[in-house]
Amino acid sequence: MEILKAFLVGGIICVIGQILIDKTKLMSGRILVLYVCLGCILGGLGIYKKIEEFGGAGATVPLTGFGFHLAEGVMKEVDSAGFLGIFTGGLKAAAGGVTAAIFFAFLAALLADPKEK
Repeated sequence: MEILKAFLVGGIICVIGQILIDKTKLMSGRILVLYVCLGCILGGLGIYKKIEEFGGAGATVPLTGFGFHLAEGVMKEVDSAGFLGIFTGGLKAAAGGVTAAIFFAFLAALLADPKEK
């Protein structure tokens, strides 16, 4: 049942993105930024936590989940460190994801055989 819930939530997020691509003139980069910002806003309002509890990986893997974790990290760090937590909380919360992205991008660059056009 957990897999079905994750598939449902992740699928809905992807369908919304596809509709935005097909029906608007938004470029994909702007949609990605929109998803991160939406995750931050819904996380700050406490809505995305409920979505994450229901959908599991279907809610945490997409970019909205990244935005949610940024907002959650900032809120936790503000509670413990005060004003400085605004600047450090997001970095601490997202460090693992950013590190993995850099590592795998480097690995792909080593393994790929790029050709000039």
